[in-house]
Amino acid sequence: MIRVLAVDDHPLLRDGISTLIANQTDMQLIAEASTGREALDQFRKHRPDITLMDLQMPEMSGIDAMSAIRGEFPDARIIVLTTHAGDVQVSRALKAGARAYLLKGLLRKELLETIRAVHSGHKRVSSEIAAEIAEHATDDALTPREVDVLRLVAQGNANKAVAALLSLTEETVKSHISSILAKLGANDRTHAVAIGLKRGIIDL
Repeated sequence: MIRVLAVDDHPLLRDGISTLIANQTDMQLIAEASTGREALDQFRKHRPDITLMDLQMPEMSGIDAMSAIRGEFPDARIIVLTTHAGDVQVSRALKAGARAYLLKGLLRKELLETIRAVHSGHKRVSSEIAAEIAEHATDDALTPREVDVLRLVAQGNANKAVAALLSLTEETVKSHISSILAKLGANDRTHAVAIGLKRGIIDL
């Protein structure tokens, strides 16, 4: 029997997962959590075979929850469920130890098969996500400072405010923004923010 923990802050999604699993003879939903912190508590308590982990949650993100769980239980098998196919976010999740990465829109079609595959020791990334990763594999990554600048721009800050918040000169901020536009292939600041959000470089 494959014992499953479902972690998502949307009760409807957890209900959907519960319904799918309830009809299977080889798996059982043993616990649920709605935050990353709860996920860690429930994992400690139940030691599930498979954990289904949302990435965007209050208090503690799915990536942080995964890192915390795998810090204590290195053999934890975690499947990421998300609405985002951004290559940077996918890479981050895989580095944090996710064994599979599944888009929520494909749950009905692929969830049960993915649970069984990961339980058998395999890794799974859907073809759509693999294509997204391949497309950006040779791109220059943004530096941590450039990510900070892009995040502040996304929050609506002008260069002067970004400079003040990061203790930089306005010239340095302008130089960072030029580099960000070049690396992301963006036409302007707004376009750069849209790309950053889509690829999971930043979130709001």
